[in-house]
Amino acid sequence: MTPDEILKICRETLPDTVLVESWGERGIFYNPGLRRKRGVYVLTVKEKDGANDRTSGLDREGVFRVNLGLRKETYRQRFGELPKRPPKGGAVELPCDFTALDTLLPHPVYAWMGWVCVLNPSEETFGALKPLIEEAYAYAQEKFAKSKA
Repeated sequence: MTPDEILKICRETLPDTVLVESWGERGIFYNPGLRRKRGVYVLTVKEKDGANDRTSGLDREGVFRVNLGLRKETYRQRFGELPKRPPKGGAVELPCDFTALDTLLPHPVYAWMGWVCVLNPSEETFGALKPLIEEAYAYAQEKFAKSKA
């Protein structure tokens, strides 16, 4: 799958979302009625390394990363306890290969917040990712509702 295909599917299936391009990535944000400047992150697609995020090797030809913010309990069920926040420009300390393609992994920088990622998901992996995308969407809705108070 391509980044454009993934973003198109998400925009078409996740109501009240917007596509925002910033910080070298494209993100799907929950933002009903465009009531916020951006909204709340659902997922992002990152296609190049950044100054504080080089661990996935996104400088490799054609490599991109899909990132999802999950509830911490879901993260724990899949990967165990959340790691400590890394220092600026560093990666979380976990025994995994953050450059592995087509594999659900903790996010190399934001795993401490419950984020996960997949580099270059195949159609099969993207299909398996859909329940997690739905959770990220529901979680974004919850955060959006709380932020209105």
